[in-house]
Amino acid sequence: MKFVMATHNPNKVRELSRILEPLGIEVVPAENLKEVEETGTSFEENAYLKAAAACKETGFPAVADDSGLCVHVLNGQPGVHSARWAGPNADDNDRNQKLLAALKDVPPKDRLATFVSVICCVFPNGDILTSRGECQGIIADEPHGTDGFGYDPLFLVGEKTYAQMTAQEKDQVSHRGKALRRFAENLKSYKEKHHLC
Repeated sequence: MKFVMATHNPNKVRELSRILEPLGIEVVPAENLKEVEETGTSFEENAYLKAAAACKETGFPAVADDSGLCVHVLNGQPGVHSARWAGPNADDNDRNQKLLAALKDVPPKDRLATFVSVICCVFPNGDILTSRGECQGIIADEPHGTDGFGYDPLFLVGEKTYAQMTAQEKDQVSHRGKALRRFAENLKSYKEKHHLC
């Protein structure tokens, strides 16, 4: 089956493709999709907004991811605003520096965080599949590692940040990896129910 990826983020396209393609899903990046304003108050709402718009625009089933970092001591911030938290023109480094500044006097035991990913697929017939994945971690006191993107250099799972892990290691533990594996199970059931190849 061919699915449009409802994202302009090349890092997300690579990560989604890496996990979905071995499952027989042909991933089609949609470079010319219109930007969708993420007006939802939850990851689920924002993922749906993006997937529904891409499906309507292309006529293909569309998969969207909405994800973010929820820091417990910051009452769940940056949350659904993770990409926009440090301002409209901020880059990954700006966002990471803002997070470190917000946690400046917070001891390691209180720097708990949850990375959340919600995958939403909207089909041309209106059917919707949604799956959620979470990964618990700690915010490091400085960036570590050079791989990954976003808050990856600060998000510590065990002894490594996401940015210190190989792609395979990250896929095994990450919020997006968990959400995509659940999505793959949901999609398999959906395809069997509707007799799709």
